[in-house]
This record gives sequence, structure tokens and C-alpha cells, in this order.
Amino acid sequence: MTGAYPHTRLRRARATAWSRAMHRETVLTPADLIWPVFVTEGEGVEQPISSLPGVSRWSVDLLVERAREAADLGIPCLALFPDTQPERRSDDGVEALNPDNLMCRALRAIRAELGDRIGLLTDVALDPYTNHGQDGLLGEDGYVLNDETIEVLVGQSLNQARAGADIIAPSDMMDGRIGAIRDALEDEGFVNVQIMSYAAKYASAFYGPFRDAVNTRGLLKGDKKTYQMDPANTEEALREVELDLAEGADSVMVKPGLPYLDIVRRVKETFEVPVFAYQVSGEYAMIEAAVAAGAADRDAMVLETLLAFKRAGCSGVLTYHAVHAARLLRKA
Repeated sequence: MTGAYPHTRLRRARATAWSRAMHRETVLTPADLIWPVFVTEGEGVEQPISSLPGVSRWSVDLLVERAREAADLGIPCLALFPDTQPERRSDDGVEALNPDNLMCRALRAIRAELGDRIGLLTDVALDPYTNHGQDGLLGEDGYVLNDETIEVLVGQSLNQARAGADIIAPSDMMDGRIGAIRDALEDEGFVNVQIMSYAAKYASAFYGPFRDAVNTRGLLKGDKKTYQMDPANTEEALREVELDLAEGADSVMVKPGLPYLDIVRRVKETFEVPVFAYQVSGEYAMIEAAVAAGAADRDAMVLETLLAFKRAGCSGVLTYHAVHAARLLRKA
């Protein structure tokens, strides 16, 4: 008889390191990582973020150095998020349209120093620019207005594309914004600027430290449940992805990450398109808290969680551990 013990012993292939490597189904490399970074005003400024141990806001000049470090490690892309100063925030988030805002200055500086050595992904949403912390414009009743917000998002996208963005990543979750942004990019000749849609972005409890990083936690009035997805829903996520792909998204994102690996798998199997996941600030903070408590080995936990994203079907992962993981992978 074959196909059963003892003729079949699955441990045979695990007995040595070379054999385990040869039989490994999923491979993680630095090219699978996107590094989210925070930019702030000033020169020579590094501001550690207390709720994200090991993560800082950087002034533009120091962010250029971080971009060079990432490129040298083989990380293909940065995701930029601005810490807009309070005096530049407003009800209408008009700073998002300023061609000399923090995001645009950072894009131009990195592009001038590194050229095409690294990709630049930019967040499109109004929460870093509003004084109420919502991702869009508010109506009189406090409801986030969809179509009026899209008009501003289109302008924000074009502003970033002109400054050198390679990937526009709308995180706002307004209905119809992908098609409007794609049309505008095409009309202005930005035919090779990609759109990575935050297609399945959930109203999650895991975003707290990020709001500290961009200084919106104290500003947010209400919640974001009227536009971000209900964590209970799966089929709705598939509808969101389908619509965004039809409107011109080149790739889609699931956010948060580890609690939503089932969504990653469903999206990948259903649409067979590039799927990314964001290992968000709360996920990062939990790993660091476990390490600080002596309950986990950082290196092992970082690599195992990132491998889980790849195994679930991700083309890549946005992670604050990107540089640490890339160094580990280069040693392996």
C-alpha cells in the first residue's frame, strides 16, 4: 500500500534546512513590502510617536534619507502620510489642493534625489487636512457628503500626480471616486500613474496609533461608519472591489490586515488581481507591546505575520516593520 504511513512520511521533507527551503510554498522578499512613513514640517526633525514605538515623523530632508535607506534594502515603494499643521487644517480641507503642501514637497524632494529608484504611493483622503478629522466634506447635519467630496479628491489626486506620485491610493471610501480620479488622470496625461484603491477598508478599532501619527485623534468628531465598512461583512467587500476594478483601479487593498485575511483570500480567488493589505498601526503596536512584555520574539513574529499575508494571496504588504523585515530577509 502506498500513500499512507509508513510509506508516506511528511516529516521527511522537513528533516533538513535545505529540504525545507526547497519545499517552501510561499516566499517573502523585501520586494513584497511597502513602507508607510510620516512627514512633518521643519528641517532635521524626527518626532517619535509614543503609541508606535520605533516609528517617527520625519521632516522632508530626513525623509529623503529614509527613502534612500529603503531603496538600498530593496523595498520598492514608500507610502507617504502628512502631519498637517493645525493652522493649515480647515472645514473644507483645501490644503490638500496646495501644490506646496507637505505631501507635494516630500514627493518632489524624494524624486529629485532618488529618481525612479523607489516608488511613491500617496494617500488620497481629506482627514489629514480637515479640522474635524473626517475623510470628506461635511453637510449641515454632519453627514460626510459623497459627490462633493469626490470633486476635492480629484483635485488632490492631480496635485499629487503633478508632484511625482507613482501610485494614487484613495483611502476615503467614497462611492465612485475611483472612476472620477482615473478619468482626471487620463485627461491630464498621467496614463501611467497607478491607482491602488482602498477597496475594502473597514471601520476598525485598529487605527488608533495612526491617528496619533497624523494628529487627528483629538480632532475626529463622531466616527467613520457611514463610509468605512462594517467589520461583519464579506460580500459587501467583494462588491466594493468589483466596482473599483470596473472604474479603473489597478490594484486593491484590504485594511486592516491580519484580522481580515479571509477577505484577502476571497478577493484574490474571486478577481485574480493584485491584492495588497495594510498591516495597520494597531497591529504593529500589538506586536511591539508583546515584545516589550517579553511575550514574543520580534524577528520571528514580524516575519511570520508578513508571510501570512503572502500565503493568503497578497502581492504585497504595507507595514511599519518594512525596514526591520527587509534587513532580516537580506540576512537569511
